[in-house]
Amino acid sequence: MCKNQSGVLWLALAAIVAVFMFQPAATMAGEPFTFGLLLVGPHNDHGWSQAHFDAAKYVEKKLPGTKMIYIDKVNPADRPGVTIPQLVDDMVEKGAKLIIANSDDMKDGTREAAKMHPDVHFLHISGDDVLTGKAPKNMSNLMGRMEYGKMMAGFVAAMTTQTGKIGYLGPLINEETRRLSASCYLGARYAWEKVLHKKPEDLKFKVTWIGFWFNIPGVTADPTQVAQSFYDTGYDVVISGIDTTEAIVVAQQKKQAGKSVWAVPYDYVGACEGGGDTCLGVPYFNWAPGYISMIKASMNGTWTSKWEWLGPDWADINNADTSSIGFAPGAALSAAARKALDQFIADLGSGHVQLFKGPLNYQDGSVFLKDGEKATDQQIWYLKQLLQGMDGQSSAK
Repeated sequence: MCKNQSGVLWLALAAIVAVFMFQPAATMAGEPFTFGLLLVGPHNDHGWSQAHFDAAKYVEKKLPGTKMIYIDKVNPADRPGVTIPQLVDDMVEKGAKLIIANSDDMKDGTREAAKMHPDVHFLHISGDDVLTGKAPKNMSNLMGRMEYGKMMAGFVAAMTTQTGKIGYLGPLINEETRRLSASCYLGARYAWEKVLHKKPEDLKFKVTWIGFWFNIPGVTADPTQVAQSFYDTGYDVVISGIDTTEAIVVAQQKKQAGKSVWAVPYDYVGACEGGGDTCLGVPYFNWAPGYISMIKASMNGTWTSKWEWLGPDWADINNADTSSIGFAPGAALSAAARKALDQFIADLGSGHVQLFKGPLNYQDGSVFLKDGEKATDQQIWYLKQLLQGMDGQSSAK
């Protein structure tokens, strides 16, 4: 063989070896592509964590050759002293090639773990490290545009209330929770003023924060007591912003005692189960489209670090394969309110209705958006205060 032929052969062999070296383990040895899931709450909480868990199981069905492993209750109360890097180390040892961390509280730990494991891909839910430039190249951010779902929640609450008093059961206070509660208020205000044609001053919207995404005895306010306080003081609809189902449970108890009350749970498509004739519906996350996109990129070598904020598929907001945000109407939603909601959804999708548009003021009276001004994504994402017309704290004291 001549020298030139030998060189070509060696180059070809080197190329083949390189291809195999950089293929995911699933294609190298017929092993599954393992991805890990770190859940802040129980995997069966009928809320935030279960929405993630169910999406991961859906991924296993839709992407042959994938396998999910998970650790739930990743929070200081349930796992005191345990760090995100420690949990990530365990998952990597078990073969995880991509790890999803599903809470804002995991931001610093996820970033640290990503730097420690540069050959593993990380997906942090609800964070902004890619936006701020803090994320390493093997890390991305994903969030759903739940602002739309919360607008729908506020809309059905205002269409239903008989007292004009809507309570919002909030978790902790940060930019995310401010913008979500504000979205609820804007949806409620639109229904109250533009659909029902009622006086603005007759709508009351109060936010009470418990201090975390779910009840931690001795640390947070008790969400059951907060919900009861709402119902006992004339608030006949409670919208939940926490991960668990206390609002709908208390509403059922009050209903059985003869009160006309309703609730709107959060996060999970099945959260109305057991809510009977008190559940107006649930705005929910569908993480499957985002998960599938990111996992495919990790598997086929096209991963890039990016920040994704995925919204509804306006052609069908409840399409499991395409819509990251949905709204499942509840049994308590009247036919008239359901019809009005369908029109509201159509108007949001077409852009005919834009609720983050001025004039809007912050709670302290300062200008958020001038007359006619439309909010940018970053203005909404980093909402500084609650909005004028909302009752409740804008920051933790």
